[in-house]
Amino acid sequence: MAREAKTRLPAMAGTAAKPDRGDLDGALRRNTVKKNVAAIHIGGKLTLLQRKLSNVLLLNAYDTLLSQNVHRIDARTLCLMIGYNSNDIDSLRDALRGLAETVAEWDMLDEKGRQEWGVSALLAHARLRDGVCDYAYSPALAEKLHDPRVFALINLDIQRRFTSGHGLALYENCYRFVRTGSTGWWPLEIFRRLMGVNDSDYYRSFKHLNAKIIKPAVAEVNRSSNILVEPEFKRLGRAVAEIRFKIRENPQLAMLEIDDGQGVRREPVYERLRAQGVSDRLARQWIAEHGAEAVADKLERMQAREGVRSPVGYLRAALSDERGGETSEPAPAPGPEARAAAARGRAAAAERDAEADRRAAVRAARVARFAAVAEVARRRNPTQRDADRRLFLSQIEDELEREDFRRHGWESALNARAIFAFWEEMQPGLFDELPEMPDETA
Repeated sequence: MAREAKTRLPAMAGTAAKPDRGDLDGALRRNTVKKNVAAIHIGGKLTLLQRKLSNVLLLNAYDTLLSQNVHRIDARTLCLMIGYNSNDIDSLRDALRGLAETVAEWDMLDEKGRQEWGVSALLAHARLRDGVCDYAYSPALAEKLHDPRVFALINLDIQRRFTSGHGLALYENCYRFVRTGSTGWWPLEIFRRLMGVNDSDYYRSFKHLNAKIIKPAVAEVNRSSNILVEPEFKRLGRAVAEIRFKIRENPQLAMLEIDDGQGVRREPVYERLRAQGVSDRLARQWIAEHGAEAVADKLERMQAREGVRSPVGYLRAALSDERGGETSEPAPAPGPEARAAAARGRAAAAERDAEADRRAAVRAARVARFAAVAEVARRRNPTQRDADRRLFLSQIEDELEREDFRRHGWESALNARAIFAFWEEMQPGLFDELPEMPDETA
């Protein structure tokens, strides 16, 4: 029987982004994709994998939503886009089946101001054959998904960082309100539906809802995404009746390095910068802040000049020039002491850049490993999951580390090395396809 998502869905606006991958074709190479809010505000019990899968399938199909009935994507590319590093096709089948069994419902005004209600399965069909996934949307849902008046921004690079379906659901439902600063008040019944727990008597209790859904989801959004959310509650008598989320941009977005620099590193100008002695971190920062075109222009101006002694210094000055005009290279230091001091400064800057690059590599490797652990742990049945936790706890002697694991589970940063070693032993080869883990103590 199909799962029902009966939440009434307000029409809002935004834009939707996708990972910048130079090796992908068609819609997957575009910077943005418009996604209908009705498709985001699904109250069904979608798993994390199903939510990610839904976003990627829409991204792949968006350009031809109204002109093609069937859309196709390579199964390996599909797994790559959702950050799924497993060859477990059964899990992919289950996720597709879940989308086909989940019903979306919308209630909105049409272009003439008339009330329009509709219902549709998220996918009309899905099929895996010869390493290719083909799938289709119903005509009515495809029309809504492509409606330019009603869309919100979903960043696939960010969604890959999420390890829980509730966290991703909260992010999807909050991000479109980042410019207004608040979601507005939701009755708790609506919120339960958006989180997919409306059928559970356990979460009728606000105490349980807050402890098991709201607090963990808020923590993950604030830790993993480009927004910060803070819940507020409205009471009716002594009971909490409504909830809203205050939203602001995450000031640490640059530190999060959502795509770990992979998209920026594919820009042609990135290699040209590196050839001039610009560090990886600085090259990515300049391209992200100023755009590849502007950086390439400054680089060409520099290469057209003669006698530029410090390419990094010249480019830093040129890019920081607010007028964007040509910047002369700073005059050389007049004496040997000044030149020696400048050399020491450059060496220190290079060392800092190298350290920043090392830290970024460590962070990226940890994120990838935690995602792999979360996925393999998710596939275990409840009895196995309980046994896994007990076994790991029995191997931890330090009480502080034990407490951190009790609070954060397999996301415990304090136990990261031990967690990775534990799962490498449990699932040999789990991390073989991931980047090597740099020495964190270097």
